[in-house]
Amino acid sequence: MCARAVDPARTDPSERVPAATTITVARNLPAAATRPALTRAALTRAVHPSPARRVRRGFGVGRVLLAALGVVALLGYFDYVLGFATFQIYNFYSYFTVQSGMAAVVAFVTGAIVAFRYTTDPPWLDWFRMLVTTYITVSGIVFLTIVIQSSTRDYTIEVPWSSQLLHFWIPAIAVLDWLTDASKARLPWKILAWGLVVPGIWGVFTLVRGSIVGWYPYFFLDPVQVSGPPETALYCLVALALFTAIASVLTATSRLPRRAWGRGPTAE
Repeated sequence: MCARAVDPARTDPSERVPAATTITVARNLPAAATRPALTRAALTRAVHPSPARRVRRGFGVGRVLLAALGVVALLGYFDYVLGFATFQIYNFYSYFTVQSGMAAVVAFVTGAIVAFRYTTDPPWLDWFRMLVTTYITVSGIVFLTIVIQSSTRDYTIEVPWSSQLLHFWIPAIAVLDWLTDASKARLPWKILAWGLVVPGIWGVFTLVRGSIVGWYPYFFLDPVQVSGPPETALYCLVALALFTAIASVLTATSRLPRRAWGRGPTAE
């Protein structure tokens, strides 16, 4: 049995569809109709995210809450010092704790946005996060030391709830966030030198400003409250060593192998 070939030229013209018409119809189809597999894959990822994506979203939520806690703490601390008779608003913003706390809020918000959108952090963000975490941690340690020293002298330092959040709770949670984040970049050791730039500039500015206005945010910077410039210099060296030590620990943890999670991007 054989089939007879049909001559296209002899078929009914009404049954033939021009090639140009077919191409035009294909071009006018919606993008979703031409890529059904891609659309289904994207929908599946949105409804059933991977374990890594779920973890990142958890970090995003946590950082949003931490940023909100930082804002509440800063506002509460401002309200607390507002009751002092010697309060000056420009002195409030001269505290390293306040400045680093404001930077921490920015770091938490930025980190949350990145965590919601990407599975790994860009190196520049982890540079910023590590430095901010170092600064607020050192602020907490220095403040705790001052509080302990005050108990052995003839004065008492109050620690309201806002100060507890700024100096203790937020730094502790920020360190925990850093240590448990397996998506952070592998930071280079040269970041330790960069970590001393901000404290160094702040220290010089504070000493110069204090000599002009007669006010210092911390007692060890005030030559009247210490034995003289050598003691102030000693305190500053100890503070710089503390900055370096905390930054070294945080940087070292970013360089640890992560076989279970995989390695994030490198900052080197």
